[in-house]
Amino acid sequence: MYDETWYNAFVPASAPQTERKGHKRRQSLLQQPNEGNKADGVPIEAVPEISEEGEKLTGPPPATIARRAKSYSDFYNVVRDRMKKEYRAEKSRRRSREYIRTELQFVSWYGGKSNALVDASHEEYKLTNETFRLYRDQLHLSKSHLDALLNNTTSTLDQLSILSDSFRAVENQTTAFQARCEGLLAEQKRLSKVADDVADNLQYYSFLEPITRRLNAPGAGNYVRGQEFSDMLSTLDDCLEYMQAHPNQRESQTYRSRYRLLLTRALTLIRVHFTNSLREIAADVSKRIADRQLNDTTMSALLYAKFRVGAPELKRIGQEIHDRALVPSGAEAGGEAEYQSLVNELYQSYSATRGRLILPLVIKKMNEIALAPSSSKDLVAFARSSISYIRGICMDEYDLWGEWFSTEEGLSDFLESICEPLFDHLRPRTIHETQILKLCELCTLIQTRYVHDGEDEVSPVDTHRLDFAAFIQPALEDAQTRLVFLALNILRNDIEFYKPKPEDLDYPTRMRRNATTANRNGQPILSGRKTSNAAVKDPSFVDSDLAENGHDPQLSSHVWYPTLTKAIWLLSRIYRLVNSTVFDDLAHQIVHQTTLSLTTASSLLRSRASASPSSPTNTTTTDAQLFLLAHLLHLKQRIVAFDIEFAPNPDVTLDFSSLTSTFAELRSRGGLFSPAAWLRLLGGGALLPRVVANMLDAKVELDGRLRTVINEFTTEVAGGMTAGLRVAGLEEGGRKKKKQSEGQEDEAVGATQRVRSVVEREVLGLRAKLEEYLEDARTRETLVGAVQDQVVENYEEWFEAWKAQGRVNGKAMGVSKKGKGREDEVWDPDAFAAWSEDVFKIGRMLMRDSEEDEGESEEISRSGST
Repeated sequence: MYDETWYNAFVPASAPQTERKGHKRRQSLLQQPNEGNKADGVPIEAVPEISEEGEKLTGPPPATIARRAKSYSDFYNVVRDRMKKEYRAEKSRRRSREYIRTELQFVSWYGGKSNALVDASHEEYKLTNETFRLYRDQLHLSKSHLDALLNNTTSTLDQLSILSDSFRAVENQTTAFQARCEGLLAEQKRLSKVADDVADNLQYYSFLEPITRRLNAPGAGNYVRGQEFSDMLSTLDDCLEYMQAHPNQRESQTYRSRYRLLLTRALTLIRVHFTNSLREIAADVSKRIADRQLNDTTMSALLYAKFRVGAPELKRIGQEIHDRALVPSGAEAGGEAEYQSLVNELYQSYSATRGRLILPLVIKKMNEIALAPSSSKDLVAFARSSISYIRGICMDEYDLWGEWFSTEEGLSDFLESICEPLFDHLRPRTIHETQILKLCELCTLIQTRYVHDGEDEVSPVDTHRLDFAAFIQPALEDAQTRLVFLALNILRNDIEFYKPKPEDLDYPTRMRRNATTANRNGQPILSGRKTSNAAVKDPSFVDSDLAENGHDPQLSSHVWYPTLTKAIWLLSRIYRLVNSTVFDDLAHQIVHQTTLSLTTASSLLRSRASASPSSPTNTTTTDAQLFLLAHLLHLKQRIVAFDIEFAPNPDVTLDFSSLTSTFAELRSRGGLFSPAAWLRLLGGGALLPRVVANMLDAKVELDGRLRTVINEFTTEVAGGMTAGLRVAGLEEGGRKKKKQSEGQEDEAVGATQRVRSVVEREVLGLRAKLEEYLEDARTRETLVGAVQDQVVENYEEWFEAWKAQGRVNGKAMGVSKKGKGREDEVWDPDAFAAWSEDVFKIGRMLMRDSEEDEGESEEISRSGST
């Protein structure tokens, strides 16, 4: 770029460097290798001489050219040469050390080296001074050259700045031009969008005239089935939606009302076409049916196949009305859809048309079934045939409805009208039915075949099938109502107001006669062992054991009281046939009235026992108590199978009888108009009616009655066994006698001996009596144990009173302590209790019966295997 001649004019060309032979500067002591410093007596390597010849430079130092990085081979050669050089230097040092053998040789050698060093230093100083001056001149020249370069560089930068400013101005102009172009493009797009929006808005207004002409043209209903008509309805929907979305446009409200009228007109044409098509099909079918007699197959083809031909197309156009029958967004809750009336007209037209064809056939078939010999007098047979026929008709109509409509809104009303002839025949028969078993069979038939239990899971396959249970539910409710009425009638006549016959109260003769009959027939007497422990039966098994006359064979074999038999039979009849709440309430009344009936029968037996107590074959008070106890236990055991929820609302009434007596008393005393008398009555609560709960929970009542009977039984039996203790040295009530003779202790001893004898004798009779009435051995043992506890308690009370009386009289009594008591002494209560354990044998009889039952079962198994 620049000429170099001006530089070469001032700087002379450097002469080539030549090696100058002669004296060289010796190596300084600092540069000598450390290996040469050895101890005394060791040869010292000679210091090599260094040439002090220098080159005089008249110009700047030569420039060094940067070399590229050496390769591995170059470094290898350099290292090898270096190693060779060191080897030769080491060899030269060893050779020089060989010449120095003595101190004189070293001094001579050292003097020569010192002189050489001084000379070399002098020469080096001279050379350095000259070189400095030469370097200074060269620096001046270099500075002037660099200043020139800086000036040139500054001017170049100024020119570049001018060019950069020019380029920046061009760039700003280009950016402004681009921005203007983009603004023009955006304006063009906006104007295009406005034009498109105007065109889109105008097209919703442009549909009015052509659609109006098309719908008002003659024969517009003929185009209802075409696809163009459906497209026109979609266009009307879009126009209405647009007008509703843009209420601020000037003519939107006017066009919206006009489009609404056009849509109503179009949907009305669909409804008219749908009705006319349905009427034509029905007229054709009616004409063919009236012309000739048809069999069932031909009739089914006319009634159903003919209606299925045009159903898909009519369903499609009818769906147009249904899709637009929507409740407006701002309508009130429960409001009707805008075009729901048109949809209802479609349903009504179809239902009326199908009803005119189907109902005459259904009525005719119902009459034929009602006059048939097999079902004319049998309620269950008539219900089975008629309900089965109606169900088939309803299923066919359900399938046909699905081919005409997509929803089931009006289907229930139509099918209910189909079922009306069934109810017209079945309801009077149900109301006039007097046999409760027939009503039970009718309820069972409807529940098992046609009504699904609410707790059962419905399979996904049946989700789109007809729920026939909803349509047959009125018939089931009629049957259940009549069933409850007859059940209440039986409860009132056969349980609540039952008048027992003399043979019904022939206890214990009936029990003994039953045992004798069982022995004569080879049947085992019910002894209360394991085989006689009646397990709780399932209601289905209880129902299968009941005869049609209302008597349980198992209950009859045990000769139970008729009201108990009737109660169990009635509960088993109505169980699971009526609503659970109704059954619980009815079962509560049945159990309550049965309990009262059994209590009344026990009272009658007790009165008979009091009338003739001397006859050994007549009823005793114990028989009356055991009669009630056995019947209540059996009732409690049998009702467990029915899972009765005993939580009814009590029958609460107000008793105003106290008010009547109060008024009569005031009138008799002459204080009817006395304010003081009225205040006293109000303060005492005499003028308030009493709240009377006529009926408690039947389960609680039954358990309470059982506890009362058991307590009365144990108290009376134990009192009879210990009756001799009441006159042994004590007056009635345990009061002390004022005087006590010497023979009173003997009298007490004799009384205790007689009591023990009575207890030993009565225990056997007690067990025999319990086996006549009670089947469960554990129940019998529990009662015997209760009697034993009461006897021991009575004895202990007598003993404490007798002992206290002796202490008052100041006389020691002869008492037998624990262990086996003496016969001539009064036993301690503990000794008496130990003796009673051996006499009553609680649990031992049960173990013996169990062993005998095991032996009998083994014998039966051996005989069976043989």
